[in-house]
Amino acid sequence: MSDTVLVVGAGPTGLSAAAGVASVGKKVILVEKENVLGGAPILSGYAKLVPSGEWAKDAIGRMVKRVEGDSNITIHKGTKVTKVEGDAGNFNVTLSNGTTVNVGAVILGTGFTHFDSINKPEWGFGTFEDVLTTTQMEQMVATGKITCPSDGRVPERVAILLCVGSRDRQIGREWCSKICCTVSTNLAMEIKELSPTTDVFIYYMDIRTFGLYEDKFYWKSQEEFKTKFVKARIAEVTKSPDGRLLVKGEDTLVKRPIIIPMDIVVHAVGMDPNEDNPEISKTFGVGLEKHGFLERGEHYTSTFSSTRRGVYVGGSALGPDDIDTCISHGLAMAMRAVGDLNAMVQKAA
Repeated sequence: MSDTVLVVGAGPTGLSAAAGVASVGKKVILVEKENVLGGAPILSGYAKLVPSGEWAKDAIGRMVKRVEGDSNITIHKGTKVTKVEGDAGNFNVTLSNGTTVNVGAVILGTGFTHFDSINKPEWGFGTFEDVLTTTQMEQMVATGKITCPSDGRVPERVAILLCVGSRDRQIGREWCSKICCTVSTNLAMEIKELSPTTDVFIYYMDIRTFGLYEDKFYWKSQEEFKTKFVKARIAEVTKSPDGRLLVKGEDTLVKRPIIIPMDIVVHAVGMDPNEDNPEISKTFGVGLEKHGFLERGEHYTSTFSSTRRGVYVGGSALGPDDIDTCISHGLAMAMRAVGDLNAMVQKAA
């Protein structure tokens, strides 16, 4: 039996899991399909993280540095798992780089995929240069300057449209992506800090700045940064003859049509299941829940178990979640996997 743990995915969840296993003296094989570590915050160029307000490159950078400097962790970048054979305590795993490893447990921190706004064409993404996603807007914030991509002018008005790829049955997204409202209010404040003359509007169905995020983000963005919240149902984004974007829809509070000119429109994109999940499900022999996220097993006495014994799953692989929760899941999975392996050793003895 092996007490080495395989961790798949090197985003916040996987980095936390790998560091947790290594901290108790166990060996870790960390496999990441990309050529860099850090997951979505690094690959998508996030700006400041919610709720800490720390730059993603710094916070996630420390997590990367921690695993890269740990002698108990062997890292395989640009690599996928192609085959998993055996049972809990004794898995034989083949990697796409030709390596074969024997591990006792597998932790899946394989994350999510951002919703592709091309699937919401009526809201202008892919048609108008000044229609962006939240990740693209965060990349702009990271440059320290807010400008219209089409002509470089400072925008007078920026609209952030919530629930793009979330809570939308017409396109098969029957879930709330949990963190988008908070990220959007934070983004509104960041835009205003960099461009004080820009007015920021948030168009929403409901606001779900859950838990302690309500005061720090929702109220602060209104009261200190003068973000304007409009409860509305958006029909389409078009362009006026003078080149400005037109946000058309219905103000659902006063029950009247609205057509408001904007310079930049931002899609607050939701969290989709990892596009690789069908392959991950087949390779690791784990189930998918009905929306396509990885399915968890019995939760109350075997927390973070998947539908296959010895394989654990957590973070946004299970469904939409915030970075802090994913990091906590990673550490919890590490302790779960090590604890179960220790129990197996004791039972065998």
